[in-house]
Amino acid sequence: MKYWHVALPIALLLGMAASAFGLWQQYQQGLQTPLANTRTVTFEVRKGDNLKTVAARLRQKGWLQQPLWLRAWAYQQKAAHKIKAGEYQIPPGTTIKELLAMMVAGKVKQYKITLVEGWTVKQALSAIQAHSAIQHTLYGVPVEKLLEKLDLPVGHPEGRFFPDTYFFVKNTSDREILRRAYAKMAEVLAKEWQARQPDLPLKKPYEALILASIVEKETGKVAEQPQIAGVFIRRLQMGMRLQSDPTVIYGMGNEYQGDIRYRDLRRDTPYNTYVHAGLPPTPIALPGRSALHAVLHPQPGKALYFVANGEGGHVFSATLKEHNRAVARYLKQTRR
Repeated sequence: MKYWHVALPIALLLGMAASAFGLWQQYQQGLQTPLANTRTVTFEVRKGDNLKTVAARLRQKGWLQQPLWLRAWAYQQKAAHKIKAGEYQIPPGTTIKELLAMMVAGKVKQYKITLVEGWTVKQALSAIQAHSAIQHTLYGVPVEKLLEKLDLPVGHPEGRFFPDTYFFVKNTSDREILRRAYAKMAEVLAKEWQARQPDLPLKKPYEALILASIVEKETGKVAEQPQIAGVFIRRLQMGMRLQSDPTVIYGMGNEYQGDIRYRDLRRDTPYNTYVHAGLPPTPIALPGRSALHAVLHPQPGKALYFVANGEGGHVFSATLKEHNRAVARYLKQTRR
């Protein structure tokens, strides 16, 4: 029994070592074991959340069985204070290691909004204001004041925002999205203008933007846009009025109810290209890249007129006589 005072501490040490080894094995296994979510879930790390809070909330939701393993791994990686706020999508099979890497890298959930070619700026604003993930700061701002509120060069905002799909994280402001769309339009317009066809009757990029918006509204077929642009370019070169129905509709504003009457074609608004020669004062919609390219690279030809063919496209004519026959055919089709 004289060795009991030596054997007992050794036994205790061995027991502690075995316990520590077992705990280490559990820790290693825990790092490799997927979280308990059986489908992709969304988890938000709020501003000001620390790692302990995040781990506790993950456990409350039933996705993380042992919060200590996440905290231990974060401290081991010296990343406990590097997690970033935001929404995270956690797919099934995600491990603690993968989850921490995701939060440190800030790979947050992406939302998107699409501004459609041919929309007016009012329609674009309505879509932005209806998106629940966007922080809204522009409610009640008149369209005329929009660029001023965005700290952009003051002017009419119509046509100034590029129609595209924009990705963003939750609580991105409407201002940020609109500034991105404005910058994208400025970039695309500058590149297209730089590569423009020579001898066009367009003096500056803004005039190309205006004409592109009309082309965008005249046809839903991208393949037809160079033809439509060619008609308008030739009309401008000859001093003919554009006589574009979409400009009349834009000038009518809320009074337009789906039909253009003869008296509407005679109404003297700044946008009525049946009444006024040349381009309207501003764009009438958001033109896409293809419409911008079309007006700066119009299709050559002799056509000066076009009318719908009843099948989504148009019939192009070089003379008024040919055009009148095409109109008569179209009207006959619509009366059937």
